[in-house]
Amino acid sequence: MGDRRQELIEAAFRCLAVKGFEGLRLREVAREVGIDHSTLHHHFPTKNDLIAAVVQYTTRQLHAPGTTLGDYLDMLAVAMREQPELFVVLREIDLRSLRDPEIRATVEQVEEGWRGALAMRVAPEHAALVIAVAKGLTLIPDDPAVVLAHLRELIEGA
Repeated sequence: MGDRRQELIEAAFRCLAVKGFEGLRLREVAREVGIDHSTLHHHFPTKNDLIAAVVQYTTRQLHAPGTTLGDYLDMLAVAMREQPELFVVLREIDLRSLRDPEIRATVEQVEEGWRGALAMRVAPEHAALVIAVAKGLTLIPDDPAVVLAHLRELIEGA
């Protein structure tokens, strides 16, 4: 049962990455995994439950416990370059959260964890800056490594 649940999460992730929220259809997600639409609801009672699981799946791929700020920013730059779909999905979810309080609650929970992880590396006001820059860079992904290196210099020089 756990494997099927993971397959559904990954199928929904791929759908969000390619089609966005407007194209996310639970019937298509179920079909991609090879199950009936009604069976999907045994794993995820609501669409928002599936979306919350996609958020967790996506953000887990960006965890880097115990690293320095520089290592963390380097990891983000590599992920932005090599796995842009992670950030496409996160931006889709961010935008949807502006109109959906349930998704907003999920996003706020994830961001609180992100701030907590960053707080072990930088001051709280710098954690907010790292989050804002990381989110913004995913919208203008020319060379995230250069921008993140400048951010590191700014924070470490403060």
